[in-house]
Amino acid sequence: VCSAGAHAATVFALGGDPLFGQIVKAGEPVLAALVNTVFYATPPTMNKALCLPIIVGGVAFASLKKGLDGSYSLKFDQTALMFGMLANTFAAFKGSENKKLLSDKGIALRYGGVGNQFAVTQIMGFFLLLPVMFLTEGGMFTTFLDKLATSSDLRFNLVMSGLCFYIYNELATMTLKVTGPVTASVANTAKRVIVMVYMAAVTGKALTEEQKIGAGVAICGVLLYSVIDDLLKSKKTKLS
Repeated sequence: VCSAGAHAATVFALGGDPLFGQIVKAGEPVLAALVNTVFYATPPTMNKALCLPIIVGGVAFASLKKGLDGSYSLKFDQTALMFGMLANTFAAFKGSENKKLLSDKGIALRYGGVGNQFAVTQIMGFFLLLPVMFLTEGGMFTTFLDKLATSSDLRFNLVMSGLCFYIYNELATMTLKVTGPVTASVANTAKRVIVMVYMAAVTGKALTEEQKIGAGVAICGVLLYSVIDDLLKSKKTKLS
């Protein structure tokens, strides 16, 4: 349910104002830390928690656009805010519940591996989202089938998009097994910066100064989040 909800809510959030939606989605690690602290009693360390605003701030700054007068503007979009926060909530619970399943050796043995567990989750999510699809876009279904039958580009892009999305999420689930829900959310936020840089390289579009600075800050924040506990621990060990 949480996997399906996170995906659907993200699509609806970016269907509002994509820029504002990306900034709201960048707050996922903060909500993941809150959910894990309140509902699962597994809060991140204070040092890691202090890194979260750096990561979120970097993504937010990279998403801003400078006007002709040099000022920055951001369009507040209620749809993007509402569905973005809903997606973050679903994603936070999804990560924590997946971690619980992965930690249960009995369930893991019955599934036969992380890949099978993820596959079952995706199949269930697909059937849960069918009513949502028909409710929101059912009127366009026949048009979609007509285009699917006549457009080879649509068929290719649809298959490749679905395949890449599946592989990405399966790898994310495998990562979750050896890390934790908050760390997975941090990596998901960093992904937004990497996608931004990659798209700029593929399309040949130059990154703005804001995107360069924001990407650098976010990536440095993720790196700091990954190593700060080990750095401080080794420093404390040397002092003692």
